[in-house]
Amino acid sequence: MSDEIEFDRSATAPPGEVVRLSPLVRRLIAGNGGPMTFTGTCSYIVGQGKVAIIDPGPEDAAHLAGLLAAVSGETVSHIVVTHTHRDHSPGARALKAATGADIVGCGPHRPFRELAEGEATRLDAAADFEHAPDHVLAEGDAVTGPGWSLTAIATPGHTANHLAFALPEEATLFSGDHVMAWSTTIVAPPDGSMAAYMASVEKLRGMEHALYRPGHGGPVTEPQRFLRGLVLHRRQREAAILGRLRAGDERIAEMVPPIYQGLPPALHGAAALSVLAQLEDLVLRGIVLCDEAVPGLGSRYRPA
Repeated sequence: MSDEIEFDRSATAPPGEVVRLSPLVRRLIAGNGGPMTFTGTCSYIVGQGKVAIIDPGPEDAAHLAGLLAAVSGETVSHIVVTHTHRDHSPGARALKAATGADIVGCGPHRPFRELAEGEATRLDAAADFEHAPDHVLAEGDAVTGPGWSLTAIATPGHTANHLAFALPEEATLFSGDHVMAWSTTIVAPPDGSMAAYMASVEKLRGMEHALYRPGHGGPVTEPQRFLRGLVLHRRQREAAILGRLRAGDERIAEMVPPIYQGLPPALHGAAALSVLAQLEDLVLRGIVLCDEAVPGLGSRYRPA
């Protein structure tokens, strides 16, 4: 069986429509679709009667109203957040105000490393610096309700505080933006770390979940095969970057067009951040040299 990634970009339900995915899980997609969010952020309702809502999404009155309508007559006991990007976490505050439920899950936003002089935080989706959970969940911590439990699994990489959540009753993992069927994950320094991301991928390879439900798009139906594909993809991208360096390219802006042939220009910025993440990891491993102490988008690079 091939380990090449086979992305699933088939249409999910339209935003605003509540869909029952399993006996314990319903999904409502926010109306924030775009190049980085696919059809929109997936908010998941777990349980029946007394429920948890995972990733209530952006600050969006229509999506909040949809979530509240979906759980009318039920009690929201927990608002669970995987990570602090503005397409996932800001909606938690309005949902808490409306329901009184505790916000749990990831901690406040933080970068993986200190910013270099003059460096700004650059992300595919802006960081939510206002996120202030009632309870931060560490590895293995769980929240529970009637017939369901959600256990935190630390999966740093996309962000430093990223968590996934296991639903053992259905052998399911809510994978946030760590693993998605529709696309590879953006890893954007200084908030993201390729070394941490790949370590988190390897961590999940040691676990058995039958299905992943990601923060965007449809399910990952063969998780272990998909994870192997992610590892292969990153190795191929690393090899392509090293090939460009050997060909004489020194700057990221020179590398992006030949590596990402056919990519719409609007996505070149995100691609540059992914190349930076790979180069940052290669510098840390001593495979590539950089002319600056902290690798950046404008730095010069060469093979060690």
